[in-house]
Amino acid sequence: MTKFFLFLICILVSFKSVGQQQVPLNEQHYLDSLQHILQKKITDSSRASTNFLLVEYWKYKDTLKSKAYLEAGTAAAKNDKFLNALALFSKGQYYFNWNKAKASDAFKKAAEALSPFNTKIAYAKRAASWFNYALMNVDKMGYGFMTKITLEKAIPIIEKTGDPARIAYYYTQLATILMNNSQFSKATAYNEKAIALLETKNPGSTDLLFSYLSGVSIYCYDNKADKAQVLLEKAQRLLKPYPSSLNYPIYYYNEALYYSTKTLYDKALASIDKGIPLAKKYNQKQIYQQFFFRRYDIYQQQKKYAEARQILLDIVKEGTLTAKMNDRAEIYSELAKMSEKLRDYKEAYHWLNKYRQTNDSINNDQTKVKINELETKYRTARNQQKIQALQSENRQAQLNARNDRLYRLIFGLGCLFLLLLLFFVLLTARSRRKLAQQKEINYKQQLSEMEKKQQLKITKAMLEGEELERERVARDLHDGLGGMLSGVKIGLSGWTDTQPGMSGDKDLHRIIGQLDTSVTELRRIARNMVPETLLKFGLEIALKDLCEFYMRDGLRITSEMFGIQKNIAMNVQLNIYRIVQELISNAIKHAHADNLILQCSQNENTIFITFEDNGQGFDMDTLSDKKGMGLDNLKNRIAFLQGKFEVHSAPGEGTSIDIELKTNIDE
Repeated sequence: MTKFFLFLICILVSFKSVGQQQVPLNEQHYLDSLQHILQKKITDSSRASTNFLLVEYWKYKDTLKSKAYLEAGTAAAKNDKFLNALALFSKGQYYFNWNKAKASDAFKKAAEALSPFNTKIAYAKRAASWFNYALMNVDKMGYGFMTKITLEKAIPIIEKTGDPARIAYYYTQLATILMNNSQFSKATAYNEKAIALLETKNPGSTDLLFSYLSGVSIYCYDNKADKAQVLLEKAQRLLKPYPSSLNYPIYYYNEALYYSTKTLYDKALASIDKGIPLAKKYNQKQIYQQFFFRRYDIYQQQKKYAEARQILLDIVKEGTLTAKMNDRAEIYSELAKMSEKLRDYKEAYHWLNKYRQTNDSINNDQTKVKINELETKYRTARNQQKIQALQSENRQAQLNARNDRLYRLIFGLGCLFLLLLLFFVLLTARSRRKLAQQKEINYKQQLSEMEKKQQLKITKAMLEGEELERERVARDLHDGLGGMLSGVKIGLSGWTDTQPGMSGDKDLHRIIGQLDTSVTELRRIARNMVPETLLKFGLEIALKDLCEFYMRDGLRITSEMFGIQKNIAMNVQLNIYRIVQELISNAIKHAHADNLILQCSQNENTIFITFEDNGQGFDMDTLSDKKGMGLDNLKNRIAFLQGKFEVHSAPGEGTSIDIELKTNIDE
């Protein structure tokens, strides 16, 4: 029983270690890089994300710093829905180590808030939210609840990221769950699969360290100490360059487990002595108490029963490992064993009574037998017959209770069958009426789809006609009027050279300068109507060139491009270019902005555009009344690309526009 209970406690430690932030092993470099980012001039979204990472980093070491970064990140998130969802996740991380109820609520809200987003980071945080939610409730709901959440929520969501390293992380947790059910071969298979992925895709990571240590636990409880040694040595090599890592307590715990399996008790105690002060330093309460239980196991293996019992009494007094009813019952059982070993039958009887009251129905009959045996030693042999009679009555009562439950089950199934039959009859009667209604609905949907397709064709034709007209006008301006003006300038300059006394005429030179300016302005207009950079170099370079074209003294445009692909259809690229051109033009012309920020990113077949300006802004309630701002043109182009957009603005606070476009529209 002792070995089995230690096995369950090891499972608990493995799950708790998951709650630690998966920061790189080189923690100081990681911390310095995050703080350096905050010192730079960055966007609000980058500032919020960096602060949230620091919340997780400090959640064990300094809760005041963790709270300060949480508040700063939440403030930077502003009205961004995705960043506010990340703020909820970070709130759960802040409460993780000291308020399970608030952490559970925050993680569940974060999982729900992240559900509308389909990016890799959203999937990863959503999976972590569900897993941490289950972890916060494992004491109350049990390991069955945690297994259900892991298999039905966390793993299916993380698989959507397609990231082998992230998927491997949850394979390790699944291996721990299988180990919890004594399915060591399956646990080993999943853990080895996780290790293989991480060694290939993310070597030297914290996730790989936990996979190694999880494998050590599995092999030790499967009595394969030699295999556990190999993984323990690999974990040691990962940690060795980072002596201040907060992962050392869980390493020393697994080292002690390995030495205990090899019956090298002195080495196991040495590992425990190394781990206890570190666990206390990093505020890792669960592992801190578990070191004492590991020491208890060694003492009772060495037949030092008095020292072993004292450790259990201290564990009960501290309370961390007795929070869960099953764990508390097992500790009571171990106390009874140690008292019996010390021939203190009165104390043994006391703890077995507490075990019976706590354990309820688990191994109830066996517990009663042990209580009766100890009570016989403590009192007299004359009570044995009375105890046996009570046991017989108890068995009869249990038999009667089972028969009664069986009768009720049969009766309930019969009633359920009748209800199902009645439901089926009613459903059949209603289905015919609903069939006609459904046909009408389908017909209306088909009409609506046809109207949308027709509108799309009209929009496409309008946009194509507009671009053709732009191209024609630009060509006429550049080749026709532009050429004529250039010819006039050349002819006038040549005539000046042949006329004595005219070369110094200021008015004539002013007229030639005006002609030169006119030619330049005409070519600028032609270039603006047909973006040659887009045709030659693609969308990303064209957008950057467009931003540089508009920039001047007193007007700053910051552009950021992420993952823009070059295989986008040209008509799609052209429409995206016109949308951005319209945004910049409106911000300069109508909002009188002098600082613009443009962010463009692509995820598979979706383009995301975020545009912000510090202009005069406007009242959102009057948006429908705005004229001359190009919103109709924007709506047409966005609708053509099967996209959607949101506008956020207020008087004196600038304007923010979020646009989402599809690149795989039907040609």
